[in-house]
Amino acid sequence: MSAKSIVLIHGLWLSPHSWQPWIDRYSAQGHTVHAPAWPGISELHEPLDHDRAPAGLGVREIADHYERFLRTLDEPPVIIGHSFGGLVTQILLDRGLGAAGVALHPAQAKGVLRLPLSTLLATRPVLGNPANLRRTVKLTDSQFHYVFANTVTKEQAATERARWSVPGVGRPVFQAGFANFTPVGRAATAIRFDNSDRAPLLLVGGTADHIVPAAVVRETHRRYRRSKALTEYREYSGRDHGTGLHEGWESVADDVLDWALQVQRPAHTY
Repeated sequence: MSAKSIVLIHGLWLSPHSWQPWIDRYSAQGHTVHAPAWPGISELHEPLDHDRAPAGLGVREIADHYERFLRTLDEPPVIIGHSFGGLVTQILLDRGLGAAGVALHPAQAKGVLRLPLSTLLATRPVLGNPANLRRTVKLTDSQFHYVFANTVTKEQAATERARWSVPGVGRPVFQAGFANFTPVGRAATAIRFDNSDRAPLLLVGGTADHIVPAAVVRETHRRYRRSKALTEYREYSGRDHGTGLHEGWESVADDVLDWALQVQRPAHTY
């Protein structure tokens, strides 16, 4: 298939540097790959500052940041986002952006009601203290192992945390956690699930994910049932939340991009 622009959106507690293996793989296939950082987090061309993250940043500000970037591109790209980046991917598609979107283990949007115990345990480092709404929170090695890397050894998880992790911004976790108690007009995580005038969307879940269990992603997929736009769901057995970092990530990366290139909307301008 012809070369395509691809935009990768990282999630909470990670940085664009965590996408480097995907960037290298997609670039070797001839694609133009962009991985902008969330506002205030080290950009890909900078050394990663493991202590730098913007306290108070919210989901809407993150989505606006990526929308401004997308509108600088010559054509709508394939958007691939992980975790909160997967939620932002859905918001951007809902705004009419992108040629196709892939949401890997996406954070919950308003209207998704399932709240498994493992999600509560994984988000406790943030939601356990209301003051974290305006703070950033670092994960310990054991917390990172539970949230991102429960299918690998503690030693590998600690290495991944040391290499890729940054403090997590607390506000998006509160916005997602309390979205169903927030009016639609004020909920930063609200999506028009019935929007039929958007690019195709692939939702991806992993059976070993603690923070966004596959059941949550399946419910997200069901919420789109009234939309006539293409919305599909794929589930990967044994993949945890750090699926893009662990052994076998190549097959996931190839699979989701192949899907996006096959179903993408014809080139159009914004």
